[in-house]
Amino acid sequence: MKLVASTGKPEIAMVYILDFGHNRFVESVEAVQPPTPIEKKWVLLVSTMFGCPIRCKFCDAGGFFKGMCSKSEIMAQIDFLVVRKYPTKKIPCQEFKVQFARMGEPTLNLNVLDALEEIPQRYQAPGLLPSLSTIAPIGCDVFLERLIEIKNKLYSQGKFQFQFSIHTTDLQLRDWLVPVRKWSFAEMARYGDQYYKAGDRKITLNFALARNQPVNPAVLLDWFDPQKFLIKITPLNPTHQATQSKLTSYIDIHAAEKPYEVAEEIRKAGYQVIVSIGEREENRIGSNCGQYLMSHIQANTILEGGYVYPITQY
Repeated sequence: MKLVASTGKPEIAMVYILDFGHNRFVESVEAVQPPTPIEKKWVLLVSTMFGCPIRCKFCDAGGFFKGMCSKSEIMAQIDFLVVRKYPTKKIPCQEFKVQFARMGEPTLNLNVLDALEEIPQRYQAPGLLPSLSTIAPIGCDVFLERLIEIKNKLYSQGKFQFQFSIHTTDLQLRDWLVPVRKWSFAEMARYGDQYYKAGDRKITLNFALARNQPVNPAVLLDWFDPQKFLIKITPLNPTHQATQSKLTSYIDIHAAEKPYEVAEEIRKAGYQVIVSIGEREENRIGSNCGQYLMSHIQANTILEGGYVYPITQY
């Protein structure tokens, strides 16, 4: 593995492009969330694939696929990020969050499960909180069944964060946004019944919400028990794909305290709702969800609000 480029601001977020040879590149990210210091929360985002075959309409990481990351290649990314700050692999952060979310659909790569079993043995990290988000593509059944076993064995009592990325309750729009065969809401709900145990964190239903993409509380209530599922609404981050797809964010990142009608309606339906805006500067760095630095380099165009930090090549 070789570091080939990086960008960012260490006190907010850094993006690293890593070369694993044979024209296989990944991106890995480390971030904090000012004003929260790193001692309280440190977040890593690692890739699970070399590219991504899904082609979501708002994500720059899709459109090419050069294979799965092995367990050792996933762990090498985590090691790279950890050792730069904690050479002994003793991580004293109150929350040490490892997200399998930079590029790739994790449930299509069984090596992610092997990495989840390895992480607690490899690091002294009492605050460890793995996080996995999936669109639930057809074929993920074996992965998600084994994930329950691993969660119960190693990450019980709220030490694991699991998320379905849905983005809209309109099924036709969902198929357009995420153009692969996926689990139905009924299948997701059945899995939630199997996954959720007392003491677990609620399963997140994530909506990276674009304008004119409905989130209907009645549809949610048809399938998802508010005692087991919570709703997270996030901005649609600035990406080349979102621009090409003519998608704009429903959430205004410059109005953190603004009341949003959709969020209020879902709360009235009985759900816990999180409107998660995060650190705005990460959009400019290119470290947020859906952003992909190599895609921006190849596009060689200016994108309003995103990817403005200089890139250091090694």
